[in-house]
Amino acid sequence: MKIFKRILLILFLLIILIYVTNITSMPNNIILFKGEELNLDTVFGIYIKDEGEYYKTIQTSSNIQNTNTVETKKVQLSLFNIVKIKEIEVNTIPTTTVIPLGNSVGLKLYTSGVLVVGMTEIEGKKPYENTGIEEGDMIVEINKKEVTCTAELIDSVNNSNGEDLSIKYIRDGVEYTTNIEPIKTDNNEYKLGLWVRDGAAGIGTISYYEPSTKKFAALGHGIVDIDTEKLINISSGELVTSRISSIIKGKEGVPGEIKGSIINGHTIGTVGINTDFGIYGNITNISELNISNSNEIEVAKRNEIKTGEAKILLNIDNGVRKEYNIKIEKIYKNNNSNNKSMLIKVTDEELLELTGGIVQRNEWSPNNTKQ
Repeated sequence: MKIFKRILLILFLLIILIYVTNITSMPNNIILFKGEELNLDTVFGIYIKDEGEYYKTIQTSSNIQNTNTVETKKVQLSLFNIVKIKEIEVNTIPTTTVIPLGNSVGLKLYTSGVLVVGMTEIEGKKPYENTGIEEGDMIVEINKKEVTCTAELIDSVNNSNGEDLSIKYIRDGVEYTTNIEPIKTDNNEYKLGLWVRDGAAGIGTISYYEPSTKKFAALGHGIVDIDTEKLINISSGELVTSRISSIIKGKEGVPGEIKGSIINGHTIGTVGINTDFGIYGNITNISELNISNSNEIEVAKRNEIKTGEAKILLNIDNGVRKEYNIKIEKIYKNNNSNNKSMLIKVTDEELLELTGGIVQRNEWSPNNTKQ
């Protein structure tokens, strides 16, 4: 009897774990095209409440016409139509047309404030100790004066003459304030014992250009700080031309790498936001992209994507954009939490010969300053 009870308890806990895992894995926000179906991968008993009724799937609005319109609604998930368990915001956007690219471009990113990426002793002391400041925090003010770059931070600290500084910093969207007393060095400079950064630069691939809005998307993933491993919160940025200098072929378990330079690059556009799904901004100099409106196509809905043979666009020979063969092996239609929407395999012999398969762009170059 005791064994039977234990088995029942284990089964009960296992069922609870399955439900909790399923619920927590669902995103808080979802973006769909008009007319696209919201189909969450839910376990038995979890339903979507829409306009008073409960469904496993719901159809989004098909009435959006304006290209700048976003229809937002909130749907509730319930357990057996009784217990409310989660609310999801669904944003429906109009269908649009884009021009697929694949061009190699350079990106210069500037942070919203000064990012703390490390800590070090100054003359055997730790001025940052017991202040609350940690790696990954963004310093935005010193003595109520805005800090936008490392140069401003250095000037403010040096002008302190060793007196306490009131520092405002941001962590996970929450503002905090603390005080730090700078330490004087042998060089008659004042330091906080912090390694800081105000920007990063590198090369990547621009995914598409949207003619109706003049916006672009690049990379397909966010830029993460190499030290803090967090998404860089940027205030602005530039999209510039780049030049590929070399290609390192990939090997089993190690992706290939494309290296390049953005020195003397011409401005293509401005960067507005860095997200988990990529870099977004506006094109201001379209002539640098060498594109034609004849290549404009409508963006497909998720249910229109099929497994099988496909093509990708890529520029790995300076100025030359070519199509290469791939195979879509699997589609993750219900994934709304990151950019992993499909599994592809490179099948093009020329691309395999050049790169060995999947390649990544060169490592992002941070500008670290000891302060």
